[in-house]
Amino acid sequence: MSPTTDANKKFQKELNSGTAALVLLCILAYADEPMYGYRIAKFMEVDDEDIPMMKQGALYPVLRSLEGSGLLESYVDPSVSGPPRRYYKITKSGRDTLKSWEQIWGQTKAFVDGILKGKTDV
Repeated sequence: MSPTTDANKKFQKELNSGTAALVLLCILAYADEPMYGYRIAKFMEVDDEDIPMMKQGALYPVLRSLEGSGLLESYVDPSVSGPPRRYYKITKSGRDTLKSWEQIWGQTKAFVDGILKGKTDV
């Protein structure tokens, strides 16, 4: 593997970890009903294999962290045809936090885009 490829993978991993909570809150905010982890992971799939957004296993620690912060709630639903599933839904506090995070994301994106476009009057 080339140093560039290693650097790209590291950069993508850092971006993913920094945006995972925002993305998860957003998915659950727009969901019509509570969702379980695998279904959430399907929403996060990207057709480009060169850009692995988030592995399904990395999703669960973020979901638990968001729940621990009171931004999500969950419940377990037993299944007759398979293992029980944990369903997640966003809380009122999660919706309020999402609004703040969307503003922060917009500011961050505008700043980075400006730098990438050569804005150097910093």
